[in-house]
Amino acid sequence: MSQLVKKSYEILFNKECPYKTSLKHSRAFKGYNANVRFNEKELKFRVSHKWKGVSSEIKSGLIQSLLNKVFKTKKSSINIDMYNIFLKKVHLTIPKKNKDELLINSFNRVNDKYFNGMILIPNLRWGSPSLSKVGSYDYGTDTIRLSSLLKKDENLLDYVMYHELLHKKLKFTKKNSRNYHHTKEFKRRENEFEDKDAEKKLKRFLKKQRAKKILKIW
Repeated sequence: MSQLVKKSYEILFNKECPYKTSLKHSRAFKGYNANVRFNEKELKFRVSHKWKGVSSEIKSGLIQSLLNKVFKTKKSSINIDMYNIFLKKVHLTIPKKNKDELLINSFNRVNDKYFNGMILIPNLRWGSPSLSKVGSYDYGTDTIRLSSLLKKDENLLDYVMYHELLHKKLKFTKKNSRNYHHTKEFKRRENEFEDKDAEKKLKRFLKKQRAKKILKIW
């Protein structure tokens, strides 16, 4: 597997790889996630066990994307393009296990109203009662995770659900070897949410929850 890392490096940078390399599969990752550890002598890649069934060409694109991050470069390659296409399609293969009625109802309301019911339901999960990260969408697991604080306000729940479903629908745009998620198209679509004051209401809501948390500490 280390040879795949070396080959990926040499294709991306057009020179011999001067580092000791390794690539290991791990069940510690969700979906198709991965990471890399780097020092002056070694490049150590760990990828989800799910990558075992993926072609070496696409896996090479994953490696090269991580190499760009490590070395702060903006190189492009056919393999990276293949990897990005793979990420945009992988949600179709992921099983869905949704049981929470509140999340399912929010998804259905938003999907019907803003997407004509055309979005395939992702995995829907509650996260911790976070005040800093109220929502996220993970391409590798096709999962929307929302702060459990949003259980208290249906309108804000739908607003954040809408934001994350836009990520699922629009994916990302590649420019100069970087992926952009909050594009002009994304922001335009986000402004189509019916409650034009939703973002202000969300900030006030979080500020209020933060104040309650401080009072509990004291």
